[in-house]
Amino acid sequence: MTRSPSPGAGAASGVRTRFAPSPTGFLHIGGARTALYAWAFARHHGGTFILRIEDTDVERSTPEAVQAILDGMAWLQLDPDEGPFYQMRRMDRYREVIARMLAEGSAYHCYCTPAELEAMREEQRARGLKPRYDGRWRPENAAGRQPPEGVRPVVRFRNPDEGAVLWNDLVKGPISIGNQELDDLIIARSDGTPTYNFCVVVDDWDMRITHVIRGDDHVNNTPRQINILRALGAQVPLYGHVPMIHGSDGEKLSKRHGAVSVMQYDADGFLPEAVVNYLARLGWSHGDDEIFTREQLVQWFDGSHLSRSPSQFDAEKLRWMNNHYIRAADDARLAALVAPRLGARGVSAQALATGEVDLASVCGLLKDRAATLEEIADLATMFYVEPQVHPGQLAEHLKPQARPALRAFADACGSIDWTREAIAAAIKAAVTEHGVRMPQFGIPARLLVFGRTQTPALEAVFALMPREVVVHRLARGLAHAL
Repeated sequence: MTRSPSPGAGAASGVRTRFAPSPTGFLHIGGARTALYAWAFARHHGGTFILRIEDTDVERSTPEAVQAILDGMAWLQLDPDEGPFYQMRRMDRYREVIARMLAEGSAYHCYCTPAELEAMREEQRARGLKPRYDGRWRPENAAGRQPPEGVRPVVRFRNPDEGAVLWNDLVKGPISIGNQELDDLIIARSDGTPTYNFCVVVDDWDMRITHVIRGDDHVNNTPRQINILRALGAQVPLYGHVPMIHGSDGEKLSKRHGAVSVMQYDADGFLPEAVVNYLARLGWSHGDDEIFTREQLVQWFDGSHLSRSPSQFDAEKLRWMNNHYIRAADDARLAALVAPRLGARGVSAQALATGEVDLASVCGLLKDRAATLEEIADLATMFYVEPQVHPGQLAEHLKPQARPALRAFADACGSIDWTREAIAAAIKAAVTEHGVRMPQFGIPARLLVFGRTQTPALEAVFALMPREVVVHRLARGLAHAL
């Protein structure tokens, strides 16, 4: 359930951060990192983390994108303390503030047509000037002029003429931008809808945001937003602008580098704690620590040690980190995550439900050699799917000298304890008695029982299978090989 912010409530008693995505696409890695930093900073200071959906771009915003953002945040366990708030539900509030600014003179109506604005820019370019609005409809410049008929005005913020906007960025350090570099920003379009920079200001004011952590593509928006906040008499947050994430080739992160939906990492078999750990290190550090818990991140993340340089996304590093978390994960949890992936590979729910082959034990055996849950599922199918061995492959690997050892082992299976230790002893006895090398025995044994030539240790995989299944498949394969 969302709660309404308190309009114009002034300074907050404590840290309040926000994540404010636009629902024009999925939650990608860059956005997820921004959300993580804002969340961790608030948690470190015992503050409040707010989720705000900036959905004023009606043409590009979609309910599906909103849901993708909410799903991604939930999967990463970045639960907001307040929100989600939706800008489209706050239009009355924006209009109220615009009316106040018009009355106070910090905003004014501008009746320039698109043609006039383009002519203005062309003239400025011809004179070697930076194209910008020249303030012709400021009240002091338009005194006595009648608004043209049929032109619906926009509303512009009256930017200060002198001085500079200064702030000490939490990441980049002191930044100063002269007010003469800024023109009078449009804060409401001719149809009355407020613009992005204005909505952000009102939201940050109403929601009492104390710290804004966001990508450095917003640096140019910051002085405009600070000036509007000051005109409103509102608290100005502290800003921290985090550099962008690049691919391993140094180029802007794209789909080919891994800039896909956060939920795609779920589908690809990554654990959320691995993604959180990796994202935290992608632009921030705590000494040489590579692996740390969510609790440690909150303990350490005080806003310092954020990199000023772009970070590079490394898919192999993420896989390495995911393998670490998979190996540390509880086997029962892995089984619950792998089961639907096996279903997608044709393993029936009934086969999993019988318990003849315990999936948690399978996951425990396979997790050391898998970087993702998908890889565990690929390997685990051999325990649940009847093998189809090609005769040519069987002829290649099942040599005549190995057959007596395999028969001896199959015969011994009926009388031994079905444990790894007893199975290993029976294999060793058969190999020794018939004078074959272990690969000559192990490769065809794997092929006959599992349909593949590589598995973990034979005694380990056999011990997880029902005794009668192992014996049956060995006997059937040896009979076919005659």
